[in-house]
Amino acid sequence: MPERINIDPFASPNDVARSNSNHEDIQVVPPTPVVAGPPSFLSQARDNIASTLANATAYAVRRDSGVFFGNHSRQSSFVGSYPGSPAMGAQFSIGTPNGSVYRSSSAMVTGQASSTGVNPTVVRTAPRLRTTLLPFLLRPSSMTSEPPASVTASDGSLVDKPWLEGPSAAELAKTPFIKRMFTRKRISRALPHLLALVGLGLGVLQCVLTYIDVSTQRMDRQPLCLVMEEDFSGGEDAVFGSGPGGVGGSFWREVNMDGFGNGEFEMTTASSKNSYIKDGILYLAPTLTEEEIGRDNVLGNNGPYIYNITGCTFNETAADGGFIDDPNGSGGKVFDYGGYYPACSATANNTAGTIVNPVQSARISTLMNARSGSGNGSTKYGRVEIRAKMPTGDWLWPALWMLPVNNTYGPWPRSGEIDLVESRGNGISYTANGANFVQGALNWGPTPELNGVSKSYSFWSNKRVPFSKDFHTYALEWTTSFLRIYVDTRLHTLLEYKFDEPFFDKGDYPATIVNVTTGQLQALQDPWVDPETGLPKESAKGRWSSPFDQEFYLIMNVAVGGTNGWFPDGQGNKPWFDGGANSMRDFAESQSQWYPTWPENVDDRAMAIDYVKMWRHCDGN
Repeated sequence: MPERINIDPFASPNDVARSNSNHEDIQVVPPTPVVAGPPSFLSQARDNIASTLANATAYAVRRDSGVFFGNHSRQSSFVGSYPGSPAMGAQFSIGTPNGSVYRSSSAMVTGQASSTGVNPTVVRTAPRLRTTLLPFLLRPSSMTSEPPASVTASDGSLVDKPWLEGPSAAELAKTPFIKRMFTRKRISRALPHLLALVGLGLGVLQCVLTYIDVSTQRMDRQPLCLVMEEDFSGGEDAVFGSGPGGVGGSFWREVNMDGFGNGEFEMTTASSKNSYIKDGILYLAPTLTEEEIGRDNVLGNNGPYIYNITGCTFNETAADGGFIDDPNGSGGKVFDYGGYYPACSATANNTAGTIVNPVQSARISTLMNARSGSGNGSTKYGRVEIRAKMPTGDWLWPALWMLPVNNTYGPWPRSGEIDLVESRGNGISYTANGANFVQGALNWGPTPELNGVSKSYSFWSNKRVPFSKDFHTYALEWTTSFLRIYVDTRLHTLLEYKFDEPFFDKGDYPATIVNVTTGQLQALQDPWVDPETGLPKESAKGRWSSPFDQEFYLIMNVAVGGTNGWFPDGQGNKPWFDGGANSMRDFAESQSQWYPTWPENVDDRAMAIDYVKMWRHCDGN
């Protein structure tokens, strides 16, 4: 009984050729090739393909050598030769993802074995195909199959579609009028049109309701009276007045170097290098302090260096002229030297790591006019409009904002703060909102640690264009019911905040806090209630605007850096840490990194203001 010889019927011609070169006296009986025929032979051709694939087995004989080789095996050698052409499997371009193995116990006799000493009885190897192509090849296709016949009923007629047919004339005559009007056919045709009309009606209703809401609840319909209008066409004396107090001017230059509670790295000056007017435009520009005193003195490289700023305004801006309650408990007032020295002087000491503020900039306000009682430096309920262009340069922090003239409810943030716009000079690739973002916010809270700004801020952005590219109009609308801040148009609203409940309730504050002076727990008091009644000052719904129910004055400035988190750590290769012991020095020593981003032309690195306008409600409410 001869041994079985397993040959892969799907082997490529190259594989067969390689096997032919090593074997003799072996003959391969290829399957009958399938020849494509006219359409009348399609069925027979398909059957031939199926039969051939089902019996795709090569028949071969060899000498009795006791050698067995498996499919695609290269571990043994054949002792015969294949016919040169055609090679097995060449009739069909069929590939197998894994070698097919054929084994069976059936046998047959063939006359193809003509080698001497070879038993003409060969084993017929039935295929056990491991391929995913066979079902696909046996599936009828559009090339070998006729299209299906139309769907018909059992009697040969076409299938009925009753949903497209109506009742006959005789049936209609017997049907009541209502049923004749509302047939399935008519309903199916009318339903899409009806739903479209319903959707259109709902859309119109939504537009009407929105218009009514905006026009009656979200628009300031009160008559406005102009408080201030400055277009900077009258020169510096008209804008900044004369003398240290800025008498006769619209704005007053603040001179300070204590960081304004934010750990800022600039000092604000009264110099015309930092605030000046050119061609009817006001510029607030940052410059390097080393241009005035030299870099070594800024860093204290030549020994300790003391810098006293000219025209310090600490006494004018501090509460009670800089006098505070005696900390020793005498009951009297003492001058606040602890606040005065950081505001008016700085010492650079290389050993201690302290430096003089490395940047000089500008901060101007309407505070003096607001305090004078002239009525042209502040507003309460009304409108503020400023047309400005933001500055360009890493770590610049421009701001247009407002503070209360009198801290009616206590120190910041009890008496509130309104930020019309804040931005950053860093490029649009800056990962913490660069020059293509502007932000509006409200600051309020019983303590600085419990500031509610996280509940009342928002921003607007241009996707690819920084706000330093061109001028934009920043507007504030302020009523007893809401406060809105937007850029250019109300469609670009930064912030819209409704006064629909007391701010103390909005804050969701804890019942007790730790007194920072005594370290003891104490009850948290609502700073915006009437001390006599314990009720909100204006308790009617829609009038819970405290602390934003008092006179606020305008501030415009360009700050640099800071340690309050406006520039988050780890963003944009920030060269300092907010909690670092020498953050300002770290910033100054990395000047080669950030200063090249400031335009060489000072006008381009400055915040430019075209005009400022301020209105109040004519009735004062």
